[in-house]
Amino acid sequence: MKNTIGKKFVMLAVLACLVILTSMVYSHCQIPCGIYDDPQRFDMMAENITTIEKSMNQITDLSKESKPNMNQIVRWVQNKEEHADEICHIVTFYFMSQRIKPVDRSDGKAYAEYVQKLTLLHEMLVYSMKAKQTTDLSNVEKLKALLKEFETAYFGEAGHKH
Repeated sequence: MKNTIGKKFVMLAVLACLVILTSMVYSHCQIPCGIYDDPQRFDMMAENITTIEKSMNQITDLSKESKPNMNQIVRWVQNKEEHADEICHIVTFYFMSQRIKPVDRSDGKAYAEYVQKLTLLHEMLVYSMKAKQTTDLSNVEKLKALLKEFETAYFGEAGHKH
C-alpha cells in the first residue's frame, strides 16, 4: 500500500514538472540565446489579429440569432481573449524585453526611433486590451495599422534585414 502511494506521488511530481517545463519551453527564452525570428513574430501577431477579427464576427453573428448558442459564444470570447493575450505576450516578452534595446538619450535620432517603437508597442498593448473588452472591429483595424507601422519602424523602409 505504502509503495503504491509512493509511486503515485512520484508520477504526480513528474507530471507537475512536465507541465511547468512545457510552459517554460513555449515562451521564448530570456537568456542571450541569439535565436530570433523577427519576421515570424510579425506573422504570428498578424494571424492573432485575424483570429480576433473572426472571433468578433462570430460573437456578433451568434448573438443575433433568435436563440443564441451561449456555449459557442463563450468559446469565441475565450478564443478572442487568448489571441489578444498572445499579442501582448509577443509585444512584452519578445520585443520590449529582448529586441528593443535602450538607447542613450544624447543620441537624438536613435533615441527618437527608440521612443517611437516603444510608443507603437504600448499602443498595441492598449488596443489588444480593448479588443478583449468589446467586439468593436475598429480595435482590430487599429491593431492592423499599428502592426504595419511598427514593422516599418522596426525593419526600416527596406524591409526585413535584422
